[in-house]
Amino acid sequence: MSYADLDRTQLEELRRALEREYADHCAKGLSLNMARGKPSAAQLELSLPMLDAVNAASELIAQDGTDCRNYGVMDGIAEAKALMGEVMGHEPATVCVFGNSSLNIMFDLVTQGVTHGYLGAAPWKDLDGVKWLCPVPGYDRHFAITESYGIEMIPVALGEDGPDMDEVERLVADDPSIKGIWCVPQYSNPSGIVYSDETVRRLASMTCAADDFRIFWDNAYCVHHLYEERAAHVADIARACEEAGNPDRYFAFASTSKVTFPGAGIAAVAASAANIAEIKARVGIQTVGYDKLNQLRHVRFLHDAQGVAEHMEKHAALLRPKFELVDRMLEDGLADTGCAAWSKPDGGYFVSFDGMPGTAKRTVALAKEAGVTMTGAGATWPHKNDPNDSNIRIAPTLPPLEELEQAMEIFVCCVKLASVEVLLAA
Repeated sequence: MSYADLDRTQLEELRRALEREYADHCAKGLSLNMARGKPSAAQLELSLPMLDAVNAASELIAQDGTDCRNYGVMDGIAEAKALMGEVMGHEPATVCVFGNSSLNIMFDLVTQGVTHGYLGAAPWKDLDGVKWLCPVPGYDRHFAITESYGIEMIPVALGEDGPDMDEVERLVADDPSIKGIWCVPQYSNPSGIVYSDETVRRLASMTCAADDFRIFWDNAYCVHHLYEERAAHVADIARACEEAGNPDRYFAFASTSKVTFPGAGIAAVAASAANIAEIKARVGIQTVGYDKLNQLRHVRFLHDAQGVAEHMEKHAALLRPKFELVDRMLEDGLADTGCAAWSKPDGGYFVSFDGMPGTAKRTVALAKEAGVTMTGAGATWPHKNDPNDSNIRIAPTLPPLEELEQAMEIFVCCVKLASVEVLLAA
């Protein structure tokens, strides 16, 4: 029976029962963590053989003769560019391979816009103000980058096919201060949605008042399928931009952070020839070379896109039971309450949960007190300000299955208790 249909006496009785259950959970003294989308220890062990992929002097030379122990080759060795290009769906010539973090590349490219501008456009620091479109719910670390530069962030609703394109097109058409949009097009963080072909086409072809508008295309989960038979794929943003006559509009990103080792992966950016030339010129000043031995290790271990796919199926075998457990426990515990909805992704790393308005912060605080740490409520909105206080990002990947089950049992109890409290306060 929906909680909203209960009378006050029934709600008060339910609250007392939930408070007793909650006290029992608190008494267990648990310490469980679902705050970030980290791979589990079992997932990390899948890539341990990579550490032995390059271990002799004769194996340290790239295919073009580059000694990977030395300086140079700022944009990545050829075989690493080929591997990441194949994974991302871009030609190797349009790809640069750097260190372990695609977030680092994104930060650098926003910085480029602020300090120098793109392809001859005015640096943003010389403008009266800069704005950025932020599909919500979205990735907190994206929002942190634009926030760190004082860029005004404009939330745009994220639907089943991607951002609300009517709103996006309306905003960018008349406002030259809007310089970019954050996009996670495949298994979006946290909702798990996949951008439709029509959304990709409209993003590439829309009229922008700012000539230097950029789509930051963070395809972080392009190989992170939970169910191969339902594997989603996104239209080629590069081809869409070229066909629309806007070849310089996008920067695309990917990494092996959740493929091999998050702290020791490789990351790549793909872009137009003009954008790549500008990136390489900056990187040539910024560094004397990234870790080419690590790039070589990844190529020798993963080989090609087929090798990546086979490796990712091993990840999926570990992750599927966790996502299925989360969905089952939410369904069993909350489906009849009328106070929650959640995503059921076919890939990626998160489940997006929406409780009743005014309950997210309370739910997360209750969970914390009971020993379950979750991503902060509001994190999926710019400035951590979810206007409805309803969205919570569930990150089920790190805990072992037994701990995840304990954490979800506590989470469901907290959702129920917070919901009843809101209804009684109404």
